[in-house]
Amino acid sequence: MTAQDWFDKDFYAALGVSKSADDAEIKKAYRKLARKYHPDQNPGDAAAEAKFKDISEAYSVLSDEKERQQYDAVRAMASGGPRFAAGSGGQGAAGFEDLFGGMFGGGGSAAGGPNVRFSTSGGGGFDDILGGMFGGGGFRRAAPQRGSDLSASTTLDFRSAVEGETVSLSVGGRTIKARIPSGVHDGQKIRLRGKGQPGMDGGPAGDLIITVSVKPHPVFSIDGRNLRMTLPVTFPEAALGATVEVPTLDGKSVKLKVAPGTPSGRVLRVKGRGIATSKGAGDLLVTVQVVVPQKLDEDARAAVEQFAAATAGANVREDLMREAER
Repeated sequence: MTAQDWFDKDFYAALGVSKSADDAEIKKAYRKLARKYHPDQNPGDAAAEAKFKDISEAYSVLSDEKERQQYDAVRAMASGGPRFAAGSGGQGAAGFEDLFGGMFGGGGSAAGGPNVRFSTSGGGGFDDILGGMFGGGGFRRAAPQRGSDLSASTTLDFRSAVEGETVSLSVGGRTIKARIPSGVHDGQKIRLRGKGQPGMDGGPAGDLIITVSVKPHPVFSIDGRNLRMTLPVTFPEAALGATVEVPTLDGKSVKLKVAPGTPSGRVLRVKGRGIATSKGAGDLLVTVQVVVPQKLDEDARAAVEQFAAATAGANVREDLMREAER
């Protein structure tokens, strides 16, 4: 805020209060307007942001008793009160020192001495005249305020989510390029520091928070740095053991050994075939699913019946029944 602002801006009008308003009225008006126009409540609204800045400036002056007195005096001069005077002592017009002398512990000019003379041309303006009188650096500024966060969303295909991708987002009238890291999962939020609304009065900018949606893949899913998939195997492969071929995301395949007696739900691990990140590559986690045939021909049915007869003494639910009795 500059000294000229005190001449140009009506802080009472900015807060919607009268010049006779007490501290409680001023505080109440400020809080009401601050809630209404705060950038967090109006993301991307430049008019609301400007209004919030105006009411913050007004409150910073009117809430301080000394500054309010000084402001009222300056406004009185601007609206037709005492002016800058170039006359000598004793003339009818009030001089600058007559207006401000009492504020700073002095009277007017020294007895019998000339009035202090000021000029608004050929050099410093109001800032130069008033700046030194109010602490040497202009008037008190509002406290720095952090800019509000902004939100955006983007959708990636599965392979882009695995490998990472740079996307362009339109946010608050700006186009922002954002790098989405590899291995992002559906619904994950990415925070970009300093890419949100600019701060006020020297405060830091807010952040941009991106919500990522990932299109599903028919085979693979993401689990941190790992990829997951379900592997169908036949009953003989699960019972007797087998080496089977497993697809990988790069379009190739690997050989995976299924041990004899592998049940449905067991997870087998293929090292290094997950998601490549700066911390290393994850694994491919393969969940075994034993497939039960929906239809059997005569030979297959006979073989199953023969197997059933051979294993008739086995009770696969024995542990279940015992645990249920606890």
